[in-house]
Amino acid sequence: MISVTEATRIIQQVSAPHAITLVPLAEAVNRVLAEAVLADRDLPPFNRVAMDGIAIRSASFGTYKSYQVEGIQPAGAVAKVLLDESHCLEVMTGAVLPEGTDAVVRYEDIEIKDGVATIQLQAVTAGMNVHHQGSDARQDDVLLTEGQHISPAEVALLASVGKAEVKVYGFPRTAIISSGDELVDIDAAPQAHQIRRSNAYALQAAMREMGWQASAFHLNDTREEVLHELQLLMQDYDVLILSGGVSKGKFDFIPDALTELGVTKLFHQVSQRPGKPFWFGTVENKVVFALPGNPVSTFLCFYRYIKPWMQHSMGVKSAEQTAILTSSTEFKPPLTYFLQVHAEHENGKLIATPIPGGGSGDFANLKAVNGFLELPADRSAFQAGEVFPFIPFR
Repeated sequence: MISVTEATRIIQQVSAPHAITLVPLAEAVNRVLAEAVLADRDLPPFNRVAMDGIAIRSASFGTYKSYQVEGIQPAGAVAKVLLDESHCLEVMTGAVLPEGTDAVVRYEDIEIKDGVATIQLQAVTAGMNVHHQGSDARQDDVLLTEGQHISPAEVALLASVGKAEVKVYGFPRTAIISSGDELVDIDAAPQAHQIRRSNAYALQAAMREMGWQASAFHLNDTREEVLHELQLLMQDYDVLILSGGVSKGKFDFIPDALTELGVTKLFHQVSQRPGKPFWFGTVENKVVFALPGNPVSTFLCFYRYIKPWMQHSMGVKSAEQTAILTSSTEFKPPLTYFLQVHAEHENGKLIATPIPGGGSGDFANLKAVNGFLELPADRSAFQAGEVFPFIPFR
């Protein structure tokens, strides 16, 4: 049995089998950039009017407070030229600042009557209400880096530099595989000794939040079926994520089946709760995560190990989060304990309140939980006010 730290190290040393793909900008959200993106010109590309109003030459203010309106500079039109410093030009937000002007006075600060604009301010300064060319970025500046998650904000930036198509990391072909004769599908009426499958749906949903699609399969508890189906799935998929069948029960055939199929076991059992029977291995360019079948164990292992592994493989840099424990707790076994908590910000700090539940099989408890506190294995008492790593899933 290995530590959580060692399990993390082993997993992160294995590269995720994925390729770089080109997608239309409209399909890029929630993906991860596989290229650096540069500004194709200055941003903004011209001195931009930031407010509706009038444009003047600031040095003229004082000599004049009232200006003859010479014309209008609309957005999207070539820059006009102010011909007389005793005149002004009406300007619209987003327009090019007219030549011969260097300040914009808002409509709210002027009165226009009979074609003359009178400024109500005591001072006008150069650059007032002007968004200067290149103040956001210069041509060829790096705007986005490889490994950056694409949110709607990044989509807007990509559009602004003309990226109709974007290079992103493609996710590996992934199979989620549940196992167990006690499980029936969600549209079935379970008998008294059966339960509906939920782990595969939870994993698919968690992956879909990342833009990662996966196919779901189920194995019954016979050695022949497990061996045969896993062999076929390993031919078609790059990553296998199994749920159940990895402990020491009489019908837990998966570890032996994986070994028989040539998968090299990198570890089996991690000194943690929940999720102790966790199994991990590789074969050629295939990666296999075999997770314990209890729902909270499966859930925790995805967010603690699999999601960070995929992000790391794509170059995504995510800062470790911490939270403050609100009430003292004890956990005596010498295992890393992932405490279910509800965390929220209070006075600028993230505080985590334990949410008691029924153990790793109590997935209903997760409805009140938004993450796990990672409590170290070398202690049994944890005091209110202490800070620990926080693994969010909402």
